[in-house]
Amino acid sequence: MADLLIELLSEEIPARMQAKAAADFSKLMTDGLKEAGLTHGAVTSYVTPRRLTLAIDGLPLAQPDTREERRGPKADAPEKALAGFLGSVGMTLDQVEKRETPKGTFLFAVIERKGRATAEVLPELLYKAILAMPWPKSMRWARGQFAWVRPLHSILAILDGAPLKGGLALGVSLEGKPVSFLPDVAEAPEGIATLAFGNTTRGHRFLAPDPFTVTGLADYVEKLRAAHVMLDREERKAVISKGMAAIASGEGLVIKDDPGLLEEVCGLVEWPVPMMGHIDKAFMDVPPEVLTTSMRSHQKYFSVETAEGALNARFIVVSNMDATDSSSRVVSGNERVLRARLSDAKFFWDQDRKAPLASKVSSLGSRIFHAQLGTDLDKVERVRALAAVIAASVPGADTALVDRSAELAKADLVTGLVGEFPELQGVMGRYYALHDGEPPEVAEAIREHYSPVGPNDSCPSALASVCVALADKLDTLAGFWLIGDKPTGSKDPFALRRAALGVIRLIVENGLRVSLTALIEAAAQGHAHQRPALKDPIAADLMAFIGDRLKVQQREKGVRHDHIEAVFALGGEDDLVRLLARVAALSALLETEEGANLLAAYRRAMNIVRIEEKKDGAPISGAPDSTLYAQGEETVLDAALAALDVAVAPALAAEDFAAAMRALAQLRAPVDAFFDQVTVNADQSALRTNRLRLLARIGAAMGTLADFSKIEG
Repeated sequence: MADLLIELLSEEIPARMQAKAAADFSKLMTDGLKEAGLTHGAVTSYVTPRRLTLAIDGLPLAQPDTREERRGPKADAPEKALAGFLGSVGMTLDQVEKRETPKGTFLFAVIERKGRATAEVLPELLYKAILAMPWPKSMRWARGQFAWVRPLHSILAILDGAPLKGGLALGVSLEGKPVSFLPDVAEAPEGIATLAFGNTTRGHRFLAPDPFTVTGLADYVEKLRAAHVMLDREERKAVISKGMAAIASGEGLVIKDDPGLLEEVCGLVEWPVPMMGHIDKAFMDVPPEVLTTSMRSHQKYFSVETAEGALNARFIVVSNMDATDSSSRVVSGNERVLRARLSDAKFFWDQDRKAPLASKVSSLGSRIFHAQLGTDLDKVERVRALAAVIAASVPGADTALVDRSAELAKADLVTGLVGEFPELQGVMGRYYALHDGEPPEVAEAIREHYSPVGPNDSCPSALASVCVALADKLDTLAGFWLIGDKPTGSKDPFALRRAALGVIRLIVENGLRVSLTALIEAAAQGHAHQRPALKDPIAADLMAFIGDRLKVQQREKGVRHDHIEAVFALGGEDDLVRLLARVAALSALLETEEGANLLAAYRRAMNIVRIEEKKDGAPISGAPDSTLYAQGEETVLDAALAALDVAVAPALAAEDFAAAMRALAQLRAPVDAFFDQVTVNADQSALRTNRLRLLARIGAAMGTLADFSKIEG
């Protein structure tokens, strides 16, 4: 058995591409090995900013020998058919066999292939994997035609301690034809740039730039570490995290948790060295979100906080240098760069506050929200109107606060700071509103009206915030539905699925008793007022879309989708709070023994009714005649169904779905007794029809609570 080590050394690979690149390269190589008939053991991949590394152990020294048998035409087939078969297998007539079969005498070719040495198979396999890498973006360099994410410097490829032969062509031949895999780089046509497979690599770009040879994975890892390269990504993350925590704790501070930034910074350094710098006091009156965003987005610095969570005038930079003797210069250089960045942010902060937020609303008319849906000012007007409708349906909502919040919600989009940092929209609107003396409820609603933006984002609970956030999302959904720009497959460029989930959370988590269909129609009407051409009815389709999102959301919470479907199938339910209460009651019933047995009895009853309807060619209709009951079980079941009707109606009216389900559970005993003692298909036609009507009544009675035919299992 042999071990394979591959390293592709290049210019810096973008951090966001590294993890996928490592997985893609590993899959391409292992798929190639499988296709070549080469088994293998463990596969380990590594990635740093400059290198993709793959280690595969347990490779055989050669491919297995293969034996393939092919049947050809009949022995007396036309000469052209015989020649075609012989040509396809590369044999002559005397090299193939003639065999008798029940259908005649046929030619058979037995093709035996000797397995090639693994060292001969791997070079071209590696070449194909390198070319097949699915980079989001690629580039060419020098005069070559070869494209990759960044210029390749070297390819280390070692099998059992020896380098693979061959290499990669980076250009085209003198005749302009692409040059494929080169078995021998020394024989490449003149003028063709090549990259030979070898056993050498380099360490850190600045700290250890000289090449060195390696013999295998252990030697490779050890020599890279000596050359200031930490190969393992998780180790680099741990070094960064522990180093930052140690520096901060020495000052009685903590690092602001930022897993995304940690992942990115880990992809920027091969030898991470955390260092602490200081933020000039002059910038500390700028909102902390601005400082944090500027440091994170532009400089990849980590923010530092006090134990109470307040932003501190320090930051952490992760250097890619072992700067023991020059750490002060590294820190001072980063502080100087940060001052320039924060000076811009402070300038925008000061400029934006010179005019009140309300004065910026009119400027939204120059910003296009969507070519077919108008400007941001158009959207503001629609959201104001819809928010007023929502506020009228929400007890306790202050319509004046809701209207002012909706009016100012988008105004910060035209400010300098949001132009520089779009991710701060809403956040900066809150600061500007407070600076202008707007009510705190309005300021919070401006900040929260984009929420919730994901399953882990907090959901607004203040009524003004809820009304504006709900109006904003429903307006967006209705608008895109009206122009026919809906999500398709995995494509959702306007995040409409996320908006639908936001609508669900705002309604459900705040217990809003609203008609979602009516709100959708009001949202569509707002668009029709501005653009009369947008008048198509969309409520049913958009309601179905939101219903699908609700099923997904509830399934993730452990609620069975078929229980939701059973309640949805009743139709006419657009109060999400009431719908989920009914689903919860149904789930609780079906988890009991009575509920499970009742469901089985329902299915039995409906199967009988369905079979007999098909046999008779007509539906079972009409109420059963109590004078035709021949057995006590029929009378008892009829009485139980009547009692159910009496109990369920007031329970549903009071929205006491648990009580309605408990009443339904009382059917179990009389239904079981009916099936145990009564023969439905009686000889007398009138008796049979009456009993079928009684069974149909079971389905009708249970159908007032849910469509039990949708329940699976």
